[in-house]
Amino acid sequence: MKRLIVGCLAALAISLAGAAPAQSDPSWTMPNLVGTDLQGAQDTIQSLTHGKVWYSSSTDLTGKGRAQIVDRNWTVCSSTPAPGATFTATTAIDFGVVRDTETCPS
Repeated sequence: MKRLIVGCLAALAISLAGAAPAQSDPSWTMPNLVGTDLQGAQDTIQSLTHGKVWYSSSTDLTGKGRAQIVDRNWTVCSSTPAPGATFTATTAIDFGVVRDTETCPS
């Protein structure tokens, strides 16, 4: 019985020694996309993350709750996470936007 336990422990030690180290989730730094059109901001995030982040939401900052149908017609006023913050593939990204004919709220 003792030999069996020692043999199992030795096999476990060898398999653990050969195991690849755990890789952490990739992370990126949020660029400052304020002033860009919404489509460009989305494209930048997808490019930066090499497609690992493909979805971001957007919010009409006027409070009118308008949907962003043609993303190029909307200007980014803010982002969550904020520019310079670190984000991962599981971070919820939201762009605060107004129509391209409107001014960002202060």
